[in-house]
Amino acid sequence: MKKSTNFALRLWVVIGLLGYLALPWYAMQDGAWYQALPGVLGGADTANGLVQAVIHKRKWLLIGLAGLVMAAAGVGMPAGRQQGGWLLAGGLVGSLGLAASGFLIGAKGWAFAALNTQFGELAFHQSGMGLGAAVVLTSLIVLAAFGLARLGNFKGDLFIAASVVLCAVLLALFIAFPVFKALYGALLDEQGQWSLFALYERVGNERVWSLGCLAGGVRCGVAWNTLSLALLTASGTVVLGTMLALLAERDTRRLQAPLKVLALLPIITPPFVVGLGLILLFGRAGIVNQFLEYAFGLEPTRWFYGMFGVWVAQMFAFTPIAFLIMRGVVQGVSPSLEEASQTLRADRARTFRSVTLPLLKPGLANAFLVGFIESIADFGNPIVVGGQFSVLSTEIFFAIVGAQYDQGRAASLAWILTLFALGVFAIQRGLLGRKSYTTVGGKGDSGVAMALPAGVRKVIYVVAIPWLLFTVVVYGFAFAGGFVRTWGRDYTLTLDHFRTAFALEWGQYGLVWAGTAWNSLITTVKLAGIAAPVTAVLGLLIAYLLARVEFKGRGMFEFAALLTFAIPGTVLGVSYILAFNVPPFELTGTGLIIVLCFMFRNLPVGVRAGTAALKQLDRSLDEASLMLRASTLQTLTRVVLPLLKPALVAALIYSFVRGMTTVSAVIFLVTAENELATTYIIGRVGNGDYGVALAYCTVLIILMSLAIALIQFLVGERRLGRRQAATTPVPYAV
Repeated sequence: MKKSTNFALRLWVVIGLLGYLALPWYAMQDGAWYQALPGVLGGADTANGLVQAVIHKRKWLLIGLAGLVMAAAGVGMPAGRQQGGWLLAGGLVGSLGLAASGFLIGAKGWAFAALNTQFGELAFHQSGMGLGAAVVLTSLIVLAAFGLARLGNFKGDLFIAASVVLCAVLLALFIAFPVFKALYGALLDEQGQWSLFALYERVGNERVWSLGCLAGGVRCGVAWNTLSLALLTASGTVVLGTMLALLAERDTRRLQAPLKVLALLPIITPPFVVGLGLILLFGRAGIVNQFLEYAFGLEPTRWFYGMFGVWVAQMFAFTPIAFLIMRGVVQGVSPSLEEASQTLRADRARTFRSVTLPLLKPGLANAFLVGFIESIADFGNPIVVGGQFSVLSTEIFFAIVGAQYDQGRAASLAWILTLFALGVFAIQRGLLGRKSYTTVGGKGDSGVAMALPAGVRKVIYVVAIPWLLFTVVVYGFAFAGGFVRTWGRDYTLTLDHFRTAFALEWGQYGLVWAGTAWNSLITTVKLAGIAAPVTAVLGLLIAYLLARVEFKGRGMFEFAALLTFAIPGTVLGVSYILAFNVPPFELTGTGLIIVLCFMFRNLPVGVRAGTAALKQLDRSLDEASLMLRASTLQTLTRVVLPLLKPALVAALIYSFVRGMTTVSAVIFLVTAENELATTYIIGRVGNGDYGVALAYCTVLIILMSLAIALIQFLVGERRLGRRQAATTPVPYAV
């Protein structure tokens, strides 16, 4: 063990030195980093860190090398507090020194006017950090974490220490930092001076907090609209998601395949497809209004637009998330506990109330939290079917892109969303408390899953089955638009819209991707495919740290991991532009910034799904593996991860499909070189070309359905060593 841990220390020192010597230090403004490798010993744009410091006079970069040398000196010492002190000192000196120099010295010299006044003009400058700087900083942070472990923190576990510290740095850099940059604008007045009164002026008014609708007025403030809608949506999605999970896991297997497809259909669809389908059904010229006018003489109205329409659309959008979370939790309920209850002469209804439902509480709470935060952050559905019903996310959008362009007001409203999310998070923690919901232990479980009580089954059939049929109707209308020439005027069947977007032709030099949509589709698949596995692994790792490791700042760590759900996508996109368009992080205009936005926007689903699943796994599984001399990494990959397959599938699927279909979070980040599928579709919709837009949506749905099937095939199912359910109920289960 000592040999392996010393090897890990030496390895990270070597990685840091290679980052200094073998990779370009600064980001490449034109071209990829690997194109600059031949010039790592040359010019100021492509040189490595050592050449930059010695030859090009950027001597502040030597502080990172000094940190690596200090850490290397500690590696040669015996394991203990002295070694930990050297590792921690070297890691902190190097990483903090490089970070400080990056923020203080920019593309034109000193980054702050006060430094120019104090020290005069700086003769040198630097651009954003590149691959070499990223590798060096990562190695220094890991070495500092190893130092903390050697000093007795994290029970001396190097892997846990490095995981906690690295995850904390990532959350701080790609969530807290950009969000702070955006929210800080709420505390600046019109002259750019810091002022708390500026925040009050922007949000302390009737448009935000009015309760006029309760006193006979026209409408309430946007804060109350957002809160009431979120509570309705979260409650509804939890109920429907739980019903669908019970139907999939505890009812006839004949329904499982179509149920999975129908339940996942809304999540693999661009958000405006649902709105369009609902408008075709319930809009002023929709099928329902036309039928009511024909059958009963009722004049068509805009009754569907408003809070009710937004709520229905959000139910379609977010119920699949609750289903994905609850399905894994239902799978984890131990049948032996239910059998024990029935053996004590409890019927199925009482067993369901007193045993099954209480064991679902972690999943119910997590699904409610995710549904609530998704609702308050949703932008697409309110903008499509909201009508005069305003919520905070749409107000923020118009404050940023409207004629007023009031970034301070947008930031102030984003504060309210953050406080709402924090309040629900605190309530959830208080309700769950420190109770145990462990159902999967180290012993085998050969129990037979209890069939649903007759009353519960009837309620599920009455509620869930019509919802699934309604889903088919909505999507049927939406998809039909891609196969007719002009919806509303000419219903002649045609494939011209598909040819326009995805035509393939043979040219002089072979196959030509002639369709106008190929570039955006390939780019979207590439970026979403890169982001999805990284998001899933990072989310489950954070969930494991939260569920199994006690450390200072754990609550803030968890809240930071969930913060991106509380921030509307438009605000997150603007936050990334403000944070990453100048040194030390120049990412604007690159594909990397879109990947990072995908990752940290979708991270909370992996965290919540993993947390819910881990609460059901007995710690004795981890302890048994560690007692058999397995490392924490081996325990995590060989024991814990196979039991988290439902959560892994949920995280992979959600991350990939949200990357393929997201709109608001990336609308400000795309460029001509990195056009995405959703921005292409929005452009077509803006031009009134609904046929091509809906044809593209159909192709996306087919593509993502195949991707989901591939993910489920590659990951597989969790095996808990249980017997298959009996084909007929046992005699006493009445």
